[in-house]
Amino acid sequence: MLLARLADVSQRIAATSARSRKIDALADLFASASPEEAPLVISYLAGQLPQGRIGVGWSTLKTPVPPAAEATLTVADTDAALTGLARVAGPGAQGERQRLVRELMGAATAPEQQFLLRLLTGEVRQGALDAIALEGVAKAAAAPAADVRRAVMLEGSLPRVAQALLAEGPAALERFRLRVGSPVQPMLAHTAKSVPEAIAALGPCVIEEKLDGIRVQVHRSGDDVRLYTRSLDDITDRLPEVAAIARELPGDHFVLDGEVIALDAAGRPLPFQDIASRVGSRVDVATAAATLPVSPVFFDVLAADGTVLLDLPGRERHAVLARLVPEPMRVRRTLVEDPGDPARTDAAETFFADTLRRGHEGVMVKALDAPYSAGRRGRSWLKVKPVHTLDLVVLAAEWGHGRRTGLLSNLHLGARAAGGTYVMLGKTFKGLTDAMLRWQTERLRELAVEDDGFTVHVRPELVVEIAYDGLQRSPRYPAGIALRFARVLRHRPDKPATEADTIDQVLAAGGQSSVV
Repeated sequence: MLLARLADVSQRIAATSARSRKIDALADLFASASPEEAPLVISYLAGQLPQGRIGVGWSTLKTPVPPAAEATLTVADTDAALTGLARVAGPGAQGERQRLVRELMGAATAPEQQFLLRLLTGEVRQGALDAIALEGVAKAAAAPAADVRRAVMLEGSLPRVAQALLAEGPAALERFRLRVGSPVQPMLAHTAKSVPEAIAALGPCVIEEKLDGIRVQVHRSGDDVRLYTRSLDDITDRLPEVAAIARELPGDHFVLDGEVIALDAAGRPLPFQDIASRVGSRVDVATAAATLPVSPVFFDVLAADGTVLLDLPGRERHAVLARLVPEPMRVRRTLVEDPGDPARTDAAETFFADTLRRGHEGVMVKALDAPYSAGRRGRSWLKVKPVHTLDLVVLAAEWGHGRRTGLLSNLHLGARAAGGTYVMLGKTFKGLTDAMLRWQTERLRELAVEDDGFTVHVRPELVVEIAYDGLQRSPRYPAGIALRFARVLRHRPDKPATEADTIDQVLAAGGQSSVV
């Protein structure tokens, strides 16, 4: 497939808001791609490079290159060129990158160059790698979208599913099953404003402590234990004490879902940032484990003794979990089997208050009859926190003054909008500790696309959790609203920008009464 075809479709789906036309355009594109090309096409449309970071930024791309007169560059050629760029290292690397980039750009027509510039700088934002791309793949292969969606949830990769589906047809979906040792996308939650609201929405339910740790999926088959994050990264080697605990549990061929937390001497949870630093450490694991030991707390089970449990109701999955995991390693919970009983609602609110006193960030309210919907943000799990919080994307940051000189401080915050764009909702420098300032400065400099000496504009990849007191009208921002008294709770390097809150979710969470 010529890159020109992909660039044209990218431009067309970015320019239209009609979902059906996006799906049709993507279906035609995927149908014309070979099975080997399909993963690359999907990745490029999502603005992702299979090679990861390749060391190419604006400094390498700023010199224009005359475009080719005729389209001859293929998707495979592009992938080979980017692989070559990713391998460049050592003395003279910058000059070699410049040469390879000029060679690639010289083989591209003007529209292809524009697409490559967006791809290499993280500016491809039409949101293709989502439900629309999935439905495009399903339509191209004449497969039920629901079956494709489940396969992607269990495999964790639309490109891999698409390659098999386009090569073999709908029958290929049968191979994508939950397998111990292969991570699946975790089930996610929506937000409720209060415990009574959540109970009213769900009916019979369970209230669980919401732990401020690292989401972990534990797979065990015999003595082989693998640990995965919510983004499906393998962190087994970084958490030896958690792997050891999993080996001691009864049963076999199981998959558990939970959180890794750390407690202080008084038994109160330590900040998320401390745990993230521990889990993110790749060196001297033994010292890190001794300095900050962590513990798993489990709240769900996806498979046990080789049996897949995803479709069982929550109450039945918990019964299995209770047989596998001793009570001290299970999340604290209380049942509300009769939502109409005022005593049970009162007990649930008491549980919520007690959870906050214990230092946790809130509660999860889960329908007792709900299956485990891997990879979905379903309405059967609702999270309740004591303050308004949002997961927003950093669009830019301003250089600090005074004691913050040399540090990126004031964050420009955006919510996801249609077409893979972002809507700015305000700025904040509040809530940032010295350690957070240092960390975000280093990370945002890696994401920088422009620095005018005052503001550094960045690729929209870093998610931050923001607390705020409400919304207020503001003509300064595109949506006409801004956050009131926003402050940073924590960085979310574990969360991709595609999972940040949308502008519609911001408006729903804020409520009309909050807009003053």
